[in-house]
Amino acid sequence: MGLRQLRSALHAFTQEAAWQLASDAQGGHELPFEVVEEGRRDSPLYCYRPLTAEFINERSSVLARLPTFLPAAHALIAIGSLADYLDSQGVRPPGPGRQSADAALHCFLARVFVDSNDFVFDERCFDNAYLELERCVAEERAEHTVVAVLLGVELGSEEVSLGDGLTLARGERFDDAPDEARWSRLDGSPQTLVIVRRSPVPGDVGPLQASRKSLRKLAAGLRLYHPDPVAIAPLGWSRIGAGPWQAVALSADSGEIEPLVLIEPAQEDELRAFLSLVGRREPKSGELAWALRRYEMAHQRVLAAEALTDLLLVARALLEPEGPASGRMPGRLAALCAERERRAAMTERIAHAAALEPALIAGVDNEIQLQPYVSELDGHLRALLRDACCGHLSGDLVGLADSILLEDVESETGPDDQSEASRKALADQETDQFESLRPPF
Repeated sequence: MGLRQLRSALHAFTQEAAWQLASDAQGGHELPFEVVEEGRRDSPLYCYRPLTAEFINERSSVLARLPTFLPAAHALIAIGSLADYLDSQGVRPPGPGRQSADAALHCFLARVFVDSNDFVFDERCFDNAYLELERCVAEERAEHTVVAVLLGVELGSEEVSLGDGLTLARGERFDDAPDEARWSRLDGSPQTLVIVRRSPVPGDVGPLQASRKSLRKLAAGLRLYHPDPVAIAPLGWSRIGAGPWQAVALSADSGEIEPLVLIEPAQEDELRAFLSLVGRREPKSGELAWALRRYEMAHQRVLAAEALTDLLLVARALLEPEGPASGRMPGRLAALCAERERRAAMTERIAHAAALEPALIAGVDNEIQLQPYVSELDGHLRALLRDACCGHLSGDLVGLADSILLEDVESETGPDDQSEASRKALADQETDQFESLRPPF
């Protein structure tokens, strides 16, 4: 539906709403006023200003029953996102679709009848209010472009298209980007950029919000794809159509990261396929979805102590439903991530990392070398999350780990010796071993 149909639908609704609001005001529904001070400071004048917006909101249920209300709301929904218009009216967008359309209709009526106490329809007031709306809507219908700096990545090609409006490019080759984005490394060399292009569609969220989400998903996918650190720079740039670039906040990542991840031309197809697979299989809820979000938080931490506690939470969410008192997470993680002959040593190291947590919570971490624990735990969890998201591991990671541990025990003692009591004794013995590793602070 075009702007002409939108104007026609709003015109019909505003005329009918004017009759309804005037009838309600004359029928006993009180129109609130506020006292406004005007004139000089030494001789102020006081006048009453009608609070038409409040009155319209109070009559929202009556207005929603007018025959022209739904056509006007549907016309707004068909136009696209209304976030910019609502922001310009000082209203926080309640959500996409019908909720934003209803809020926009109330704001539009308030602009048409601003300072009016009789709600008489005036063509000039309608035109002024409609031009405000059309200006915002026309901008939202134009393509939105966001440019972000991708830290930690070097490109072998000049440009890599990832699909879904995402493109990686060398800073020196993307002349259209702001110079601050293209040449922002400390040594003056060009950056690797992410260009996000969005053409808003009806019912979609705001383009900038959608671009931020795409950038977060890209960073998360790259962290699963390669062990070296990558991040989206906190500051980026956005523009509408061919308009000027505006600085925007994009992420919570911070710090300078050396470009260690080199994406060669031969890897581009593999990277596209991996990011597409992870994006399609990304869980929306459950332990795995929570663990992925917490894993991203760990990569935004500056202090190793905070990163380690985040990673321990990730491991427990995936592998320790019984709670940390059970002490079973280290053994299960080792079963899934280490060869059989190395599982005991890895179990001991992870258990020791978990035993450091009380000291970290108490702030006693000045003399503890935490980075080795952070690096090892991060590497194991990255591999685990990657394989779980790609479908290489079953959803029941706890059951899979326990079956591996049971096979190890049976191979040493024989299956006939594995009664339920002996299995419980083995579990208790492992718990005591983990407790003995707890440091004395």
